[in-house]
Order: sequence, then structure tokens, then C-alpha cells
Amino acid sequence: MTARILVVDDIEANVRLLEAKLTAEYYDVLTAYNGPEALARAAAEEPDIILLDVMMPGMDGFQVCRRLKNDPATRHIPVVLVTALDGRDDRIQGLEAGADEFLTKPIDEVMLLARVRSLTRLKAVMDELRQREASGRRMGVIENSASRLGGGGGRVTVIDDHERQGPRLLEQLSVEHRAQLATSAEAAADLPRGHVDLFIINAMAKSFDGLRLAARIRADEATRHVPILAVVDVEDRARVVKALEIGVNDLLSRPVDSQELAARARTQIRRKRYTDYLRNNLDQSLELAIIDQLTGLYNRRYMSSQVDVLIARARRSRNPLAALVVDIDHFKKINDNFGHDVGDEVLREFAVRLASNVRAVDLACRTGGEEFVVLMPETQIVDAHRIAERLRLHVAGSPFRVSGGRQLLTVTISIGVSATTAEDVAAGSLLKRADENVYAAKARGRNRVIAQAA
Repeated sequence: MTARILVVDDIEANVRLLEAKLTAEYYDVLTAYNGPEALARAAAEEPDIILLDVMMPGMDGFQVCRRLKNDPATRHIPVVLVTALDGRDDRIQGLEAGADEFLTKPIDEVMLLARVRSLTRLKAVMDELRQREASGRRMGVIENSASRLGGGGGRVTVIDDHERQGPRLLEQLSVEHRAQLATSAEAAADLPRGHVDLFIINAMAKSFDGLRLAARIRADEATRHVPILAVVDVEDRARVVKALEIGVNDLLSRPVDSQELAARARTQIRRKRYTDYLRNNLDQSLELAIIDQLTGLYNRRYMSSQVDVLIARARRSRNPLAALVVDIDHFKKINDNFGHDVGDEVLREFAVRLASNVRAVDLACRTGGEEFVVLMPETQIVDAHRIAERLRLHVAGSPFRVSGGRQLLTVTISIGVSATTAEDVAAGSLLKRADENVYAAKARGRNRVIAQAA
């Protein structure tokens, strides 16, 4: 997976060295030589990763990182601070500024490429979610942009068999988060499987393979999007690189510093909340695109996209496909006599009764106004007729409570039924026949079902 990487350093030799290493691995490299130039290029070029030197005259790397992370246009871009400094205070300052990782000069090429690959995967996921959210916003189905999502108050699971380190991590995390501790992989499996914001795993554990556990977490559908912090010995390069390759999001070096633990946990939880926000918006946009908001049934758009699929499946399997077209009788009079609010109440109540009388495999849709369609896979016309009659009796036999339950309305429906197994029948003819049948039901006095095969 290639990526566009912005390298920022005030010393040209350092820039050229990193550019050569990254270009040899087929990455596209952009360059900047000071803070203002870095900010301008980041906004204009939208790189996938920024490698940012800390010690620069004027605006240093910490200031640039803070500006990048405070700008909605660039805050999603991973930033790796490159520094000759190796002090604890500098790491904490960088993490609090929003940095995703550090590389210490002279740069270890293996660690550089491992970290770049890991962050490239993260950025690719983030970009896809952001693009889909932007599409939803343009369509008008997503209204609100992200507010500031904090990194405090998360649910953290620590998995560590070290008799002192595990309880210490639990104690330190519990100041800000809801933390729980497991001392084995088996014990971790027994913990509550609800919402988790972060896993912290001792990759150096004696009684279980920490990296294998991390790989299982990453492969599990329920936890694959939960960030993982691995506690490692930074001198064990092979294990560190393997951790990044299998999808560990970040690393904590032993002995674990409490402030660094807090900063890295906060960063990972904040990022997870942002990706969760994007995924929830995507789910919302998809739902709004296919669901009728008044009744909660599928809308005409979704029905149109599925009817040809169901017809093709019926042809292949040579099983019948039935259709019901349902119309609420004299619905205009309900609106005229009682108002549109009562009309909406009737539509919502009818949708509940419709959904309760068809099967889970059936596709119940509101196609507009007071008209509804139900597509019923693998259903003979005699069975579809029986279901339609049951629905008709349910609607006519129980008055609808409207106006907050203060008023009872008698409502009836007319239903046209059609079914086919013929290979040459098209979706249009199946629905057309059902539609003709519902008109025939109305012409014969309404509150009735008429069925005829296509």
C-alpha cells in the first residue's frame, strides 16, 4: 500500500535522506523546510502521513503538530515527530500536542517503514469513512459535523499477567477511565463483552502470547475496530515490528510511564470515538437513504433496487415470488376530516400492523402516500392471499387509536395479490398485475383482497 508522505525538516540533508528511504519503498514524498510551509503544504496537498522534525527555528514541531490537529482539514492526518530528543517530557509534550508517534534520530529504517505501513492502513480506513460521510452530507442525510470528541471516560481492558505492572496500569487508568484487568487470555474472554474503547496488552507476558491475542482481537468482528496498545520492550525490535504488522495501534515501552500511558490512551480513545462517529454517520446515511422516515418501512428507492434481484433469484431457483400492493381506503377523507397529523398516525399504526403480519424474509415498503408493497420470496399465490386476508381482517377488525388515544377510527384496506414462477416475467409485470388487482378490489367496494397469478 503506497502513500503520500510529507517530510518536514529545516536541514536539507535530513529531508533528502528520508526522501531517499521512502522513495525506494515506492512512497510519494513531499517536502517542506519550516513550520509555515508544512502547514500550507499539508492543507493544499492532503498527505497521508507527516514526518515532522521537532527542532526547527521559529515554529517548532510541537507548535506545527498542535496547529495541524486543531484544524478540521488536517486533524485526521497522522503525525510522526522526528527528534534527536529522547526525554520523557518531550514525548509527553508531543503526545499532548496530538502526535501519533515518535522516531528518534538516527532513524531506524526498519522501525520507520513499520510505523509508516501501520499509519497508512489507519489513514486509508479514516479516509474512506470521511469520504462516505461527506457524500452523506452532500445528499442531505447527515446534518451535523463532528464536535470535539474527548479522550476521557473510556472503557479500557488491560490484559497483563505481570503481578505488579497489571495492577499498576489498572490503578493509573482508573483515575480517568473505567478500567478492568484480566491476568490471562482466558480471563479476558470472561470479562463483559460490551463496548470497549481500548485494549492494553502486555506483549511480553509469560503465561500467554500477547501478540497472538492482539491478532485474535483484530480478527474478531466484534473487536476489530477497537484500538490496541501493546506494552513492549523497545529493544526487542522483531517483536515491536511484528506488533505493528498485525495491527497494534500504538506501543508503550517498559517501564510504563504514567503520564505517557495517560496521553497515549487518551489519543487512541479520542481517535476511536471519531471513527465511531464517522461509522455511525455512515450507518445513519444508509438508513435514511432506504427507510421511509414516517413508517420505518423500506422506501420506494430500496424496493426498486431489490425487486429485480428477487425476480432473478426466483428465476434461478424456480421458486415463486409473490407481491402484495396495499392501499388504505378513503385515506384522503381521513386527512381532510381529521388533519394530516391524524393521517400520519394512521400510516404509522398501519405500518406496525403490516410488519406484524408478514414474515421477516418479506420486503415491506411504503411506496408513497397511502400505498404499500410487500414482496414475498418463495411464496405461492394461495399463501400470499391468506396472508393478505389476515392483514385485511387485522386492520378492519381493530379501530385505530389516534389523537393520543382519545379517538377511534375504523380503517379498511384493499389488497391486490400477484405471484409468478414464469421465467420470462419481469418485475414490472409482477407489480403491474398486483396493482391492477388492487384497483379491481377498490372497484368492487374496497375492504377486500383480489388475487391473480401473473
